[in-house]
Amino acid sequence: MFESIRPIQLLADVDPLQYPGPAWSPYVVGGLIGLLSMLTFYFSNKPLGASTAYARVAGLIGLQVAPRHTRSLHYFRDNPPKVGWELMLVLSVIAGAFLSAWTGGELTSRFLPAMWQDRFGADSYLLRAAVAFAGGLLMAFGARMAGGCTSGHGISGTLQLAIGSWVSAICFFIGGIIAAMLMYSM
Repeated sequence: MFESIRPIQLLADVDPLQYPGPAWSPYVVGGLIGLLSMLTFYFSNKPLGASTAYARVAGLIGLQVAPRHTRSLHYFRDNPPKVGWELMLVLSVIAGAFLSAWTGGELTSRFLPAMWQDRFGADSYLLRAAVAFAGGLLMAFGARMAGGCTSGHGISGTLQLAIGSWVSAICFFIGGIIAAMLMYSM
């Protein structure tokens, strides 16, 4: 299986300014993320993170579906469901991703990427939606179990020199490399 994996190009061999397609400069994006993180600490005295927003949305839905049960949960007694800055951050990330793709000339109207179609067929919309939903559930579960998401650990935690966040960030990269190797070798 691993015999067919192409060698990974080292970062030193890649010039991010010579990207063949339209995209935002990684230096500008990195600087903007650092500025956002600094402003988040300054104005809210809290680290940047997104997984809390999902828990709050679940609580808001729970209040509509089963209010007595939702209010009885220990987590929601300590963290009442509300529309807070974390939810606004998640909505802003979605809007920012759209604007970035649009201004970078990378906005497509395809639900199924070419690699997915090659592997699973051009009519696998339901499978793609199911896999995306399952992946989202697993990521949300993992983020809540780990005490934070990739942005919480990878950006805010590492900026605070938290050992657990550095370990998490290293594991994110290792997992991403393994997933990419598996995806691109098949």
